[in-house]
Amino acid sequence: MTPPPHALVIPYPAQGHVIPLLELAHALVDRGFTVTFVNSEFNHHRVLAATTDTTKNGSAGLLDRIRLVAVPDGMEPGEDRNNLVRLTLLMAEHMAPRVEDLISRSHAGTEGADGGPITCMVADYNLGTWALDVARRTRIKSAAVWPASAAVLASLLSIPKLIQDNIIDSKDGSALTEDTFKLSPDMPIMRAAHLAWNCIGDHQGQEALFRYLIGGIRAVEKCDFILCNSFLGAEEATFAQFPKVIPIGPLLTGERRGKAVGHFWRPEDEACISWLNAQPTRSVVYVAFGSFTMFDTRQFQELALGLELCGRPFLWVVRPDLVHGDVHDYPQGFLDRVSASGRGMVVAWSPQQQVLAHPAVACFVSHCGWNSTMEGVRNRVPFLAWPYFADQFVNQVYICDVWKVGLRAQADESGVITKEYIATRVEELMSGASMRDRVEAMKKVALESLKEGGSSHDNFDMFVQAMKA
Repeated sequence: MTPPPHALVIPYPAQGHVIPLLELAHALVDRGFTVTFVNSEFNHHRVLAATTDTTKNGSAGLLDRIRLVAVPDGMEPGEDRNNLVRLTLLMAEHMAPRVEDLISRSHAGTEGADGGPITCMVADYNLGTWALDVARRTRIKSAAVWPASAAVLASLLSIPKLIQDNIIDSKDGSALTEDTFKLSPDMPIMRAAHLAWNCIGDHQGQEALFRYLIGGIRAVEKCDFILCNSFLGAEEATFAQFPKVIPIGPLLTGERRGKAVGHFWRPEDEACISWLNAQPTRSVVYVAFGSFTMFDTRQFQELALGLELCGRPFLWVVRPDLVHGDVHDYPQGFLDRVSASGRGMVVAWSPQQQVLAHPAVACFVSHCGWNSTMEGVRNRVPFLAWPYFADQFVNQVYICDVWKVGLRAQADESGVITKEYIATRVEELMSGASMRDRVEAMKKVALESLKEGGSSHDNFDMFVQAMKA
């Protein structure tokens, strides 16, 4: 009997990448594949710890037909893995040989080669050249997955032209102009300072990272597919300009109850859902800033006071690392007032898909990460768009200027988004009927693309058949 096709799926080692790539792995299993899912050792253990439906076997877990495997990322145990430049440059050296050995052992049928020979690789585009080079050396089919907006991928693929047009520096990609530009007449307006590689912090490795990104352009030209977690109706002009990029989204992250979804924190114990059940329809402000966003104390306190000032029920996700274990980072008496009034709830993490799908939720104060953006859109929730880094500034342009399903959070002259401003913007979102109509229409287009006969559904089926052949 011929074994099923066996896909090796490798995300970039960050939560916003692990979540959609693990959903893609589940979708491959739904279509008859066996999957080996490779995380860095650090993230592998975090995913297992946050998963209740996973059995452990040494350094690997097994979930349905997804085998969870760990490889080292090259960083020391105590190092800061939010230093994305260092992480990106190290993993090519340390992860590549382990992945190649994994494929070779699967072909040889040696110990640890569960699931039969690996027949194809589905690698996060952000891994750069090394993963796709391994696929070529081991002679398996390959696909690069871009888990964010097509417009941001288009900016990466356009680096040579951006250099030629004197928009960015050829050495490190830094901005050479403050003027706006478009990659094509119908694509969103961009700023060089807001291109993803210019928004990841002040790291000494910027020049090396930029060279790494240029190498990634060459690598994807040789893979069989470039898949994108977006949908045609969201970015039609971009897909028309870059026809090799194939939309297969929005991937339905967070909707597989009881299965591994790639979170790094233990999911909330459903207490926030019970709290939402007691709130009126379209009354709650949901506030969540993803896995990377950090605030200074003043901005953190202004946000807390702004939620109080708006007078609306709110559900606020505050990661433990945001408050450093010190409740005094909150405004004085804030937590006591929230607890006494019952009007707000603060949690360490939330089942975000369930929250956004809840009828009580009226708006989403968001960092504009692409997973959160897609989850908000497919649950018809308008945004207060508050980007932090990387691709989130381009996503804000989509939310506020292209789709018109959200409002910008804008800082004052001192660089702070004030409590008064937050309360005013939330009230605008709550009362904006036309914005709700637009996001409802976007939800319909997004979900239609995933149905049989929809563009994303048919694109994914085409990809699956090619990987099986």
